[in-house]
Amino acid sequence: MSNAIVHPKGKNNPRGLKDIPFALPEVTQTEKRRAKRIADALQEHYPDAYCELTHSNPHELLIATILSAQSTDAGVNKATPALFTKFKTPNDYAASTPEKIEPYIKTIGLFRNKAKSIHTSMTMVVEDFAGEVPGNMSDLLKLRGVARKTANVVLGNAFKINDGFVVDTHVQRLAWRFGIFDDPKTNTAIIEKKLMALFPRDLWSRLGHQFVFHGRYGCTARPNCKHDHPMCVKFGVNCDKVLPAKNK
Repeated sequence: MSNAIVHPKGKNNPRGLKDIPFALPEVTQTEKRRAKRIADALQEHYPDAYCELTHSNPHELLIATILSAQSTDAGVNKATPALFTKFKTPNDYAASTPEKIEPYIKTIGLFRNKAKSIHTSMTMVVEDFAGEVPGNMSDLLKLRGVARKTANVVLGNAFKINDGFVVDTHVQRLAWRFGIFDDPKTNTAIIEKKLMALFPRDLWSRLGHQFVFHGRYGCTARPNCKHDHPMCVKFGVNCDKVLPAKNK
């Protein structure tokens, strides 16, 4: 396959991607046709996939997503009701301290560092963004505890903006199992760019949820995967294949 790059401002840039601030890999028509089949199958099996982090506004979603790093959505959802009741606005977090936030999230991994991230990010929201979570990638990435995955979750769900493709452990695993990448340990930044190039922009957020649902409830991590989901049968997914020797 060609290693050529599609540049954001180049004449060959796909429609709707001219504002993407980095180059995307060139993909073949064969790859795009297979990607469409995957997207259609995900829509068939998971038409109602959604963000499973409980929230009622953008700042709650931002906080829940920060908490979800290396933690489960279910675990986050058990902690956030009390947290969101105690701290109702970004101002409430900014006026508090990490130490006062910690007791509400102590059941979540890395809770001390996450308390610092929540306090710092909410303070920035108050001081730099007039108390409103910014609705663009560049500003979201300025907040502590926010990388592209978190920003994509917030943009796609709170603002209905498709500015990237969420890549978590489920998406990373399925991108390999579906043959989009040969290396199961491909860097998440590379995975995101390839998925952005393969799938239509207006589907990025929806597909992110559907990939996660399939990874969480269908094609799960070894050794729990049952290997018999219709999607996996259709696309010849082999969940038992071993890692390449270079990655062992």
